Amino acid sequence: MTDDPHTAAIERIERALARIERAGQVRAFATDSLERRHTMLKARMADAIVAIDALIAREAGAD
Repeated sequence: MTDDPHTAAIERIERALARIERAGQVRAFATDSLERRHTMLKARMADAIVAIDALIAREAGAD
């Protein structure tokens, strides 16, 4: 490391920016993962509702 306080400050800022960028990438990955899970769960719920509706219709027709 150098004795120049300006250089040291710039190096600290660059390290901080690198940490911020890494954190942003992790957050973006987590958001994408949650969106995929949400889409999958939404589709599964829609399938379950269709199955329940069919069961109700079949039971109503049996009366």
